[in-house]
Amino acid sequence: MRVTAQIDIAAPPARVWAFLSDPGKQLHFMAGITRWEVAGDIERGVGARYRMLMRVGSAEVGSLIEVVESTENRDMAWVSVTGLDQRGRWRLRERASGSRTHVEFRLSYGVAGAGIFGFLAERVAVPQVQRHLNRSLQQLKRQVEHEQLRDDAATRRAAREARAAVA
Repeated sequence: MRVTAQIDIAAPPARVWAFLSDPGKQLHFMAGITRWEVAGDIERGVGARYRMLMRVGSAEVGSLIEVVESTENRDMAWVSVTGLDQRGRWRLRERASGSRTHVEFRLSYGVAGAGIFGFLAERVAVPQVQRHLNRSLQQLKRQVEHEQLRDDAATRRAAREARAAVA
């Protein structure tokens, strides 16, 4: 099964990438994810491995995944090494002179070798997985835009203080 979600975020790609590429922030915005742990010597980028679990219904399903593609501020893709067969991709594209980012989250998964029961399990899981992806993007947007607003306010405050010091 393949599930896709997308959203526009009012922040530059570098700020969005900082959240997506930080394994310590995954549980803060990824809906349905119950575990996201570094599982190797490499923490970020190509070759990084993570143990991840997602709640689907009453079950936690997941995999050991490995990042196979990482282009800073643009793309990150992974594949499963063990566990549930999955492939995922984050795509970031700059919009409106760098002040906005279009984010796309793709996830493909399957239950290998389970026949008709695996096919049915995949189909039943689609609506919940889709909700997890949509909610993850909404939470990512909220957190990144909040951080962007705080930084913008701090910049304005510093400029006002600098003007007041000169006057």
